[in-house]
Amino acid sequence: MSRPAHRALHKVVVIGGGYAGTLAANRLQVRPDVDITLVNPRPEFVERLRLHQYAARTGDATIDYGTLLGERVRLVVDSAARIDTAARAVRLASGRVLEYDHVVYAVGSTGAAPSSVPGAAEFAYDLAELEPARRLRARLDEVPRDAPVTVAGGGLTGVETAAELAERGRAVTLVCGRALAPYLGAPARRYVARWLADHGVTVIEGTTVSEVRPEEVVLADGTARPSALTVWTAGFGVPGLAAASGLRTDALGRLLTDETLTSLDDDRVVAAGDAAAPSGRPLRMSGYAAGPLGVQAANTVLSRIAGTEPAVIDLAFTGACLSLGRRAGVRQLARKDDTAVDFYIGGRMGAVIKELTCKLVVSKRIRREAAKPGSMTWPKAGPRPAAPEVPTSP
Repeated sequence: MSRPAHRALHKVVVIGGGYAGTLAANRLQVRPDVDITLVNPRPEFVERLRLHQYAARTGDATIDYGTLLGERVRLVVDSAARIDTAARAVRLASGRVLEYDHVVYAVGSTGAAPSSVPGAAEFAYDLAELEPARRLRARLDEVPRDAPVTVAGGGLTGVETAAELAERGRAVTLVCGRALAPYLGAPARRYVARWLADHGVTVIEGTTVSEVRPEEVVLADGTARPSALTVWTAGFGVPGLAAASGLRTDALGRLLTDETLTSLDDDRVVAAGDAAAPSGRPLRMSGYAAGPLGVQAANTVLSRIAGTEPAVIDLAFTGACLSLGRRAGVRQLARKDDTAVDFYIGGRMGAVIKELTCKLVVSKRIRREAAKPGSMTWPKAGPRPAAPEVPTSP
């Protein structure tokens, strides 16, 4: 009796093991003939939604990948140095080479203290990733409890960081730039402002930090304020892997893709999460968007393997969650296009919703997709309208 012909495996390398990459790797298990390798520089999954808690010592932020990845996902602890599209190989920092048929580019984002702000790179701390958050945590242990702390950046991460530190008894100043928590609707912003004031946080709006010194910050108007520790949460960057690999990016370095998340330069490279710029119009950086984009990137790869047309981005936003220490929070509601409405849930219930959201991302999204590939769904808004042509960089 003749044996059945051996079926060749489709090799897929997922670069980045955050929310998008982990979900993409798990979703790829839908097909039994896909060989899945996940490349990540750390042996543990980092819950970026909890890094402000980790820095303040009010919570942990790492999870063993063994509890998150499907049985067919191979984890390689290493960093990608270059995607060699000509050779179809991912070259790792260790010197190892991974051949591929398709790549999912899910490298995420990083903190970005701008070089245009003197002293920011030398003296400010960020918490966009585990290692900087670990350095901030250690520095907080050294700084006296009553020493002045400055948080630069009034977005959701800045507010959460300021609130976490204030609830721990720190003397915090939050420098907001434009405005406090600009994503939120007006009622929610007023609530956040009251909470911060009640917990001793000094909020400065309408200006920025123009210089960071070892013991003070200088604002745009020239005012110097004492700051024994400065935390930088204003803005973000992305790893330079796409540009280093000769792929087109936007001005911040995000990989330029079409609406199916496919690279404009190579249809074997598909992007997801914070490092993707579909049609030059990236979605809001968030764990909420990262999950669906990771699954959609995997679906695009699966469609190309099957020889079918990939679907375009279809994601409806519902709002955002914000923690204010451990006992209060905000659940801001939004329209499908991610514009906030004037309705929110605050206080203790807001905190409960935020905590439940963080847990559900892991248990109901990542772990469920590992056990039952193809199970994750999300709210849909319909295809995005066509975008004007945008300038690119090589």
